[in-house]
Amino acid sequence: MRSLGNDGYEVVLCGRNVPGTWQLPKGTPDPGETPEQTALREVQEETGLETKIVDRVGEINYSFFRDSAETRYDKSVSYYLMEVKGGDLSLHDQEFDVVVWRDVREAAGNLTFENESRILEKALALAQSRETGTA
Repeated sequence: MRSLGNDGYEVVLCGRNVPGTWQLPKGTPDPGETPEQTALREVQEETGLETKIVDRVGEINYSFFRDSAETRYDKSVSYYLMEVKGGDLSLHDQEFDVVVWRDVREAAGNLTFENESRILEKALALAQSRETGTA
């Protein structure tokens, strides 16, 4: 997330043309990685941005089926408020078709998964409280 001063905040969204989804960057830990290391690596791979963690936002848990209706996967994802140090969105990997900056309010409405919209609202509140010194 980045502050635009009085104009609010922007967040990076990752999109796939098929099946037409928008989501926050996230991924699976490599062996031995901490949640923080996973978050930094996945954000760099999926967005092309170099970031540093500012604070922890929260966690979501969900289940999904892949390849077979008989195999259920349970996943936990930790989300962090991050500050951009460098990089460029054009350097994102091929996992997503498009990676863009969006106004945080617009982004909340664009996200495909409701649990990520709730995480984004928490991130916005955290960013605002940090900026005003009430965190």
